[in-house]
Amino acid sequence: MTQDQKFSLHERLAEDTIRLGRSNLCEIRLMNDQTWPWVLLVPMLAGIREIYELSPEQQHLLLQESSSLSRGMMDVFGGDKMNVAALGNMVPQLHVHHIVRFEGDPAWPAPVWGKQPPVPYDEARLAEFKKAMAPVLSQLCIH
Repeated sequence: MTQDQKFSLHERLAEDTIRLGRSNLCEIRLMNDQTWPWVLLVPMLAGIREIYELSPEQQHLLLQESSSLSRGMMDVFGGDKMNVAALGNMVPQLHVHHIVRFEGDPAWPAPVWGKQPPVPYDEARLAEFKKAMAPVLSQLCIH
């Protein structure tokens, strides 16, 4: 990344997600699909496609933020498994998915991608999600 490059969120991520806040390293985004508790961490660095492209300090911070988010989401939603992945096959910008999975969910035990059309959040469900996640986000987000 050069000094003149500026972070901007990939258009697909902007369309498919809802901003929850930002941490020291990442934009925190909610996938607009209420089927699963599904949050993304997007490092706010221009031109980064892979974790290995981050500096060692940034890698460490990403792992800390990811672990904190994962632990918090499991505490809040009580899932059976936490799926964490940085695939980037459709969106090249580095982003890390955090998905709480439940035995018997619509895709279990397969991956969630492409199993069914997304079920967008309505205002009430979004407010519910944000309220449930408020303690987790307050620890992650910078104010």
